[in-house]
Amino acid sequence: MKSSDYKKMRLAIAPMMDWTDRHCRFFHRQLTRRALLYTEMVVADAIIQGARERLLGFDAAEHPVALQLGGSDPGKLAEAAAVGEAFGYDEINLNVGCPSDRVQSGTFGACLMKTPVLVADCVAAMKARVKIPVTVKCRIGVDEQDPEPALDDLADGVFAAGADALWVHARKAWLEGLSPKENRDIPPLDYGRVYRLKVRKPNEFIGINGGIQSLDAVREHLCHADGAMLGRVAYHTPGILAGVDAMFYGEPPAAFDYAALIDVMAAYAARHIEKGGRLGHVTRHMVGLFHGLAGSGLRAFSRAGPCGRGARRSPTASR
Repeated sequence: MKSSDYKKMRLAIAPMMDWTDRHCRFFHRQLTRRALLYTEMVVADAIIQGARERLLGFDAAEHPVALQLGGSDPGKLAEAAAVGEAFGYDEINLNVGCPSDRVQSGTFGACLMKTPVLVADCVAAMKARVKIPVTVKCRIGVDEQDPEPALDDLADGVFAAGADALWVHARKAWLEGLSPKENRDIPPLDYGRVYRLKVRKPNEFIGINGGIQSLDAVREHLCHADGAMLGRVAYHTPGILAGVDAMFYGEPPAAFDYAALIDVMAAYAARHIEKGGRLGHVTRHMVGLFHGLAGSGLRAFSRAGPCGRGARRSPTASR
């Protein structure tokens, strides 16, 4: 994807730890051909030193798909971004929003809101190494920061460094006193702060994220921002994604063929099992597919096999 094409990315599905793995993304791609998909956050050091195929491998059907990186060392992020580009990702995104203790101990994620100059240096280093878009996902501020200057300072720095987009989770992150789960719900949403940033930056791509629960809400946000990002609602009720292409990308509306989707996913799961994987790796992402539909309590996707056992873990954040 060229930087000049980024304005077309009207809707995205947020990066969510433990949830938006390659199987989840393949499943979501069957529901929408056009929405931008994101990986879970992958730490730059892991890419440089680790098993790259396991960390970065994905199915060609997932395009357009972005790689979200975690880190704060410009050189390492640039190297990891180059690896991601070589793997075929359409975008590199820097995580400046995760509030978890593990991420804070590595001095990246949401705590980078306090060092906007460093974030700009990271963006500049990645832009110098790759030709695909480089973007940032952040909060409106952290802890006692005033969101007005905090978000402006970050935005000014990353766009001056060449960032192609800024996705803003419209909540503060509290690095002390709140858990990652609480950071998704307790700090109040402030969509107006993101809207004001767009007014201030009319020529830059500003996307909004946080608490968006419906496609109608997406449409409202798009009156004030360039893009909107769905998080947990896209995972818990993935059927919502079947309406994305018609509503936001001009595709002709059509009844969604759920039976065909199950056939595709059954074949995909079979290939995964043949490679040594487990059925539950795939089907755990499909549990909410028939949420709200008549007969949904009858395990309507049983043609693909039983779901993996055990409760699904809650994602660390919609970053």
